[in-house]
Amino acid sequence: MKRLAFRMKLNEGQKEAYKKRHDELWPELKQLLKDNGVSEYSIFLDEETSMLFAFQKVSGEDGSQDLANNDVVKKWWNFMADIMETNPDNSPVSIPLEEVFYLE
Repeated sequence: MKRLAFRMKLNEGQKEAYKKRHDELWPELKQLLKDNGVSEYSIFLDEETSMLFAFQKVSGEDGSQDLANNDVVKKWWNFMADIMETNPDNSPVSIPLEEVFYLE
């Protein structure tokens, strides 16, 4: 099992909207993630900086950020684009993080 982490940036004042949208995660997106080997996925918010820290376990080499060609993912990105920092294609600006410590 591989562990992946990355950071993203939430627009100022969008915590509640971000949380609500994820609390109501579309069933088809949830299934897509599971079908592609994402078994755990957590996102944490640093309210001082509006930075999001995401962590996921994946059974293959790729994580959720590698599903860019899927229509459901593109639809989700469009849905989320108004509340977070995005690239021109509405994908979230996502910076991979290097694991420097792990305690099992």
